[in-house]
Amino acid sequence: MKKNWIRNALFAAGMVALTAGFSSCDKKSGGDAETYKVGAVFAVTGGASFLGAPEKKTAEMIVERVNKNGGINGKQVELIVMDSEGDATKASLHVKKLMTKDKVLAVIGPSTSGNSIAVIPLAEKYETPLISCALSYKIVHNEKTGKPYKWVFKVAQSDSQAVDMIFTHLTSKGIKKIALMTVTTGYGASGRSEVIRLAPNYGIEIVAEEKYGPKDTDMTVQLTKIKSFAPQAIINWSVGPTQVTVVRNWKDLGMDNIKLVQSAGFGSLKNVKLAAGTAEGVLLPLGAVNIAELLPADHPQKAVTMEYLQEYKGKYNETVSTFGGHAWDSLNLILKAIEKVGADRAKIRDEIENTKGFVGQHGVFNMAADDHNGLDKSAYNMLVVKNGTWAFPE
Repeated sequence: MKKNWIRNALFAAGMVALTAGFSSCDKKSGGDAETYKVGAVFAVTGGASFLGAPEKKTAEMIVERVNKNGGINGKQVELIVMDSEGDATKASLHVKKLMTKDKVLAVIGPSTSGNSIAVIPLAEKYETPLISCALSYKIVHNEKTGKPYKWVFKVAQSDSQAVDMIFTHLTSKGIKKIALMTVTTGYGASGRSEVIRLAPNYGIEIVAEEKYGPKDTDMTVQLTKIKSFAPQAIINWSVGPTQVTVVRNWKDLGMDNIKLVQSAGFGSLKNVKLAAGTAEGVLLPLGAVNIAELLPADHPQKAVTMEYLQEYKGKYNETVSTFGGHAWDSLNLILKAIEKVGADRAKIRDEIENTKGFVGQHGVFNMAADDHNGLDKSAYNMLVVKNGTWAFPE
């Protein structure tokens, strides 16, 4: 009897301790741990690796530097990176694991708009801050309520802001008739809807519209149809290899007299290099991160963009891209919040939402309860490809 009583008492004590442990973990997610855990879901491999690979490199570089300098509040930062391969199902499984099993304090990513929209319910259910690296305004806009999702933020300028910048530039050049080409993905659909929605505000007429698949390797048919409508400019909304294909086909068809405008998804000089000289004259909206060396000395982002450029190039021997800049902004927002409020998911969320004047790679962020992006169209610069690199258009 005595042995049974002792065994039962020990079991009860163990359960109390275990319950207390779970309670503490649920509340603060590792508040008593030796490290601050941050999760990341990037498309490191697969068709969207041009997004995820620089994001991963950037995040790892930042954490390595932070830990080398003593960590945050005396604790090391533990970065757990998962590869979505650009697949929404895998992205969802990884986000769920990070939030429930690894109990990270926050998640960076996913890399693409479609993947980011797919994981929104997980961030809301498990009450974990998530900062997406993708563009679509739908990531932070709940169309049912008209308000942002509580636990979801993003650092990429929205496609609506990109369209505003594009239209501002085109109308300043007297361009009123355009054609629209979009890829049949979530990213393409979101951009398409914004171009169509905002065109009347600028007195712009869409005279032709064509679509293509994300794996298509020739858009000659679509461009030939567009050519017959004689638009003054073509807006092409996609990411990755398809953007390069459109550029090459546009050049081969001798359509140089029609301005070609790309979405910000073209924002890597690797794409210009892949276009092999055919991208000369192509226009696109980009953030300051891409043009650190072109910014005037008094530009508010000059210092941070130059610092990132030098650190990244020095470590990886390659130039920065729009996409790595997304990871820079996301991770630094999270680390800044952790430094101030510690290992509490709810407090980290609140701190991110109250961010004011945070100078990042893509703009000066001013978050608010009704704005989980914190940027406006001034975060974009209209650029042109000139002599194989970015330049300000004349």
